[in-house]
Amino acid sequence: MKLLATAAILGAMTASGAFAAELSIAANSTGKNVDFLRARFVEFEAKTGHKVNLVTMPSSSSEQFGQYRLWLAAGNTDVDIYQTDIVWAPQLADQFIDLTEATKDVAANFFPSIIASQTVNERLVSLPMYTDAPAMYYRKDLLEKYGKQPPKTWDELEATAKEIQEKERAAGQADFWGFVFQANAYEGLTCNALEWIKSSGGGQIIEPDGTISINNEKAAAAIDRATGWIGTITPEGVLAYKEEESRGVWQTGNAAFMRNWPYAYALGNGDDSAIKGKFGVLPLPVAAAGDQPSSALGGWNLAVSKYSDEQEAAIELVKFLASSEVQKKRAVELSNLPTLSALYDDPDIAASQPFMASWKPIFQNAVPRPSAVAKVKYNEVSSKFWSAVHNTLSGNGSAADNLELLEVELTGLKGDAW
Repeated sequence: MKLLATAAILGAMTASGAFAAELSIAANSTGKNVDFLRARFVEFEAKTGHKVNLVTMPSSSSEQFGQYRLWLAAGNTDVDIYQTDIVWAPQLADQFIDLTEATKDVAANFFPSIIASQTVNERLVSLPMYTDAPAMYYRKDLLEKYGKQPPKTWDELEATAKEIQEKERAAGQADFWGFVFQANAYEGLTCNALEWIKSSGGGQIIEPDGTISINNEKAAAAIDRATGWIGTITPEGVLAYKEEESRGVWQTGNAAFMRNWPYAYALGNGDDSAIKGKFGVLPLPVAAAGDQPSSALGGWNLAVSKYSDEQEAAIELVKFLASSEVQKKRAVELSNLPTLSALYDDPDIAASQPFMASWKPIFQNAVPRPSAVAKVKYNEVSSKFWSAVHNTLSGNGSAADNLELLEVELTGLKGDAW
């Protein structure tokens, strides 16, 4: 019996006559993901006779990855399935089974680029469950109130956020801020800073050909610009914000703009939200006209551990959770973007989540983090990058100095890895 199991159904039979399996899946706790999964497990158990136990993980993807790596390195047999970030495939591929044969009946229905991102050495190591690309959330009511247009550049964002903040505070809302995002020292800051830099013509940390490009004037200027937001249009506490902290400020009506992932859309329109029906989304800003809006490509997938003793049943659960039926429910209930192209034409999704049509250009302009080129070194690359950025945002050195040091560190890390 699994050490992490909470209940057993030994002796139960599946429709095929085999003994039912007991599975454990590790998944993150961001937003309502846990509640959604538990509801799907009930459906899966009724269909198959299997039992599913949930191992909840921190909302921080960095903490989640660290725990996964420890469990997998130890050959942990207690977890059968892992919910994985899109950038983890090259780093954890050897610990997961190849799903190519088992998913050959459905793989062609997924976006090819996402399937490719989860394929390592011709092995499909995880099946896409939903995709992600962040956008700029903005208060439509406040822009209308003060006669402002949605900003297209970072400078316009700063000026508009500053003006709305000042006027809302003068009207009595003392805790109001212009803009909130994620600036804690973790993977989320890598995504935010990559967006600032890429949309300013400063490259993407490491280019597809392996060139370390981060130490350049445009990248430094982008980070310096963001540093200027701290304590002016953004609370100093943002240096400890992850997705949920920034959403908390936004959803209580205390910010004009927020950078966040699609999951925050459905929550922002919930009955307990102070901003229900008052906001919209648009592509993230750019530094200047002609620059390309850039959202970090995200997304979550499902992988089966090679140490699982219930691999066949685990594959059943993975295919169920990534199915059209479940992805449709996830889109409608949680506003997560499907990885199945046909669902973008689904009338029920369009009716319940009309914003998804406006998210298409955001998703199409998404920029990948350099996990494919850095391979097993990506986690170290990202950690060094977010540390350099966090130091700058915190006032510990200039962007130029910190990026120069970062280039030296990445050059030493590179070796023969890429």
